[in-house]
Amino acid sequence: MSDPFQPIIETLSRAKRVLVTTHVRPDGDALGSTAALILGLRAKGIDAEALLLSHLPKKYSFIFTENKIVHHDVEQEWPEPFPPKGVDCLAVVDTGTWSQLPGLQERIETWAAPKVVIDHHLTQEKWGDHRLVLTQAAAAGEIVGELLQRWGVTITAPIATCLFLATVSDTGWFQFANTRPYTLRLAADWMEAGVDTDRLYQLLYQNERAERILLQTRGLDSMELLDNKRISVMTVTKADFQTTGASVNDTENLINLPMQIASVEVSALLSEPIDSGPIRVSLRSKGKLNMATFAAQFGGGGHARAAGLKFSTDLATARKQLVDALLAAASTLK
Repeated sequence: MSDPFQPIIETLSRAKRVLVTTHVRPDGDALGSTAALILGLRAKGIDAEALLLSHLPKKYSFIFTENKIVHHDVEQEWPEPFPPKGVDCLAVVDTGTWSQLPGLQERIETWAAPKVVIDHHLTQEKWGDHRLVLTQAAAAGEIVGELLQRWGVTITAPIATCLFLATVSDTGWFQFANTRPYTLRLAADWMEAGVDTDRLYQLLYQNERAERILLQTRGLDSMELLDNKRISVMTVTKADFQTTGASVNDTENLINLPMQIASVEVSALLSEPIDSGPIRVSLRSKGKLNMATFAAQFGGGGHARAAGLKFSTDLATARKQLVDALLAAASTLK
């Protein structure tokens, strides 16, 4: 069997300047993987910068500022010209679907430079010159970490911190079922490379804005338990954002809170846009229902236990369609 890492390594090795991007509304895995890849490219003498399709969340901004990573904020404006001068390769991490990369497809469809995809999600679209998709990986950070090792990049403390951030974000600090023995071995290697786990934990879990907690409180107040308390459904409205002063990024992790309830098998969160756009739905499962399969019927996707989808309707209509589908799916469970 051919080595899936080698085509990516060879493509990146030929580049002089790489543009690295990730999915809209980036989480810790997306940003940690992006930053780690950029630092790895630098170590190989290759210039690299980030293209972010959403604002850089304050919670994760330290990983960019401390490593002096240049990034373009598309929510402010797309860089002109696009692609930026001298960029001769595009690397996309932590997603393989165009729906997660709004505005990018039409801007690169005539771009002759090589494009690579590095991802771990089940839901994929077949694009890119080379694809490194390992669905068994707990996080994109695992894949980027192994890629850099195979490329002969020394995993310094800054790179290790980026990779550790990526992986703990997608594993709930190694609590989720996607955590493998390999995940923990990688984490141990990164700790030995110099990760300050105490500082990182405080930055990620003990550094919240009051607005975020207020928003999560309103989300929990909206929680309804359906189907014998097996399904939890929460909604966060435009008014919730306005009243609390919170942002869309402040909904992160809210979806996981109902999973603490013993009877809950599926948790769903509907978020109404602050300005305009679709209703976003996040989904979590304890394993009896496949969320990637469920989300696919609405054009969404993700993992078996964590997925997402969108509705181009009003909130009430979206909630009814979602609940009807969840109840139908849950009826197959014993």
